[in-house]
Amino acid sequence: MKGRDLNGTHSKESLRLPTRRIPPGWNSPTGNLSCLSPNSSMTTKELQEYWRNEKRHCRQVKVLFEIPSARIVEKHLSKYVAYKIIIIQTGSFDENKSIIERRYSDFEKLHRNLLKDFNEEMEDMTFPKKNLTGNFTEEIINERKLAFGDYLALLYSIKCIRRSKNFIGFLTRPELEEAYSCLRGGQYTKALELLLEVIALQEKLTSHSPVLIIPTLCAIVVCHKDLENSRGAYEFGEKALLRLQMHCGHRYYIPLLETMITLAYELGKDFVSLQEKLEERKSKKGPLKAVTLKELAVQEYVQ
Repeated sequence: MKGRDLNGTHSKESLRLPTRRIPPGWNSPTGNLSCLSPNSSMTTKELQEYWRNEKRHCRQVKVLFEIPSARIVEKHLSKYVAYKIIIIQTGSFDENKSIIERRYSDFEKLHRNLLKDFNEEMEDMTFPKKNLTGNFTEEIINERKLAFGDYLALLYSIKCIRRSKNFIGFLTRPELEEAYSCLRGGQYTKALELLLEVIALQEKLTSHSPVLIIPTLCAIVVCHKDLENSRGAYEFGEKALLRLQMHCGHRYYIPLLETMITLAYELGKDFVSLQEKLEERKSKKGPLKAVTLKELAVQEYVQ
């Protein structure tokens, strides 16, 4: 069987890529419904349906990577090619397809970092080498579009790599850094716009461990709250709380509960059960330094 390598040429044999056991702590979020908190406005039936959908989501989520175009960028004394990457969720119509841009050096850094942890899994992979000249010709750019598309597909096909911090960070970190920078600067509308785009991609990439998107969900809560959109803040706060039901020791749990109590009171919703959960958690942890949700959020992705 013939297969194309990552430089665009064809090899006599397709790549055989072994897999590695998933590290501890990267488990599915599913669990006993009896552990769920009643602090949500959802009924038991709605909670059951929610977790059924979550389980189904975990089984079905797969993504495809497409690099349809590239552009040459010139900034000050630098010149590089930015490759447009479209990430699409398969199995259903994906109305929230994600679009990002990455340059050659970003791919190169990803490859170098992944080799440190997954050298065995990647031993048969080749990476498009940088040429001394001709990097901006149409021919080379088109070859690399195909090569990088194949490269991302191969990485995603290996479970331990697609769940790794470096792989997920490659696809989300630049946008998150920009979003949190806007948040720290009080540009809440711009920060919210970026965070909503990132969360759609994060949900595609982290179905194996939804707790990974808690910081982003909470940052969205902060933005909505500071933009005086209490309903929007409460909606995303509920999503975050549902993902924290099995992770009550998470650093975001208490600050999120405190924020949700305030929002529930403002919106005329039940806040007593939230208050009970907060008091229960505080009694188990003892005296704590008071940290607000916003104070936690602005500490993320500080360069």
